[in-house]
Amino acid sequence: MHKPQIPQETPDFSLVLGGPLYQLYLRSHIARPPLGLLHRRILAIILIAWLPLLLLSALGGNLLGGDVKVDFLHDIDAHIRFLIALPVLIAAELIVHQRLRLVVRQFVDGGIVVPEEMPKFHAAIDSAVRLRNSVVLEVALIVLVYTFGHWAWQDRIALQTATWFGGPGLTLAGYWYAYVSIPIFQFILLRWYLRLFIWFWFLWRVSRLNLRITATHPDRAGGLGFLGDSTHAFTPLLFAQSALLAGVIASRIFYGEQTLLDFKMEAGVLIVFFIVFILGPLCMFTSHLARAKRQGEREYGAFAARYVQGFEEK
Repeated sequence: MHKPQIPQETPDFSLVLGGPLYQLYLRSHIARPPLGLLHRRILAIILIAWLPLLLLSALGGNLLGGDVKVDFLHDIDAHIRFLIALPVLIAAELIVHQRLRLVVRQFVDGGIVVPEEMPKFHAAIDSAVRLRNSVVLEVALIVLVYTFGHWAWQDRIALQTATWFGGPGLTLAGYWYAYVSIPIFQFILLRWYLRLFIWFWFLWRVSRLNLRITATHPDRAGGLGFLGDSTHAFTPLLFAQSALLAGVIASRIFYGEQTLLDFKMEAGVLIVFFIVFILGPLCMFTSHLARAKRQGEREYGAFAARYVQGFEEK
């Protein structure tokens, strides 16, 4: 007699519900579990990162006009960074949470992970959750932001001309910009890159398991077609990064005497980066699909031969 199979509990996995920043959201009441009060988080981040720049620039006489080449209201990079890209990065958490948790559930609900591999599948989830909740990793991101990130912004990204945030020295608004606003943006952006790495790590571990891939599945991907939805989940991240680059390019063209063609390398790197980190993880299942295709071709080839031979005999 065959023992009845015990139903496996479907895992509930989230790429964003965890880590020190998420706990700060909850304790400051700008988030309600799991990711409610999105408008509060967006408003709070604008009040901290953008509004002080507006007020301090007005106090310093660089809000509109003044003795600078670029006043605050005409700084395209700053407004796109904090009023478009940053709110989109915050809102993306809700989209990624809702879509990816359903993608992970499909591995079990669709019977892709065989029962014998369920312990390893749960171990992969536990490993990803530990990385997601790591205090050490987020502290490391803060250190990175205030060291390499500050140098990269000051020497490579910031306009090297008289602006509302500095001439050669920083204004009062410039100090808030350099040591509060820019680090906040860089931290949240790098935190998303960390989340992408965790997703990459999770899919790599799942791809090492013995999966049930069906060559005749109607999704024409062996039953793994649902993984394509994960790419749509990261669309806001791609939009935010593209908007950021567009803002930097616009500022350099209008105020830095550069041309659009001067940024072809940066645009190319951005495209390659997101192809690798968003579409690349799906390639980990190529060997499973190729093996299922070869097996299916052999089985259906044998079936077709038997069918034709039977027809001829009749």
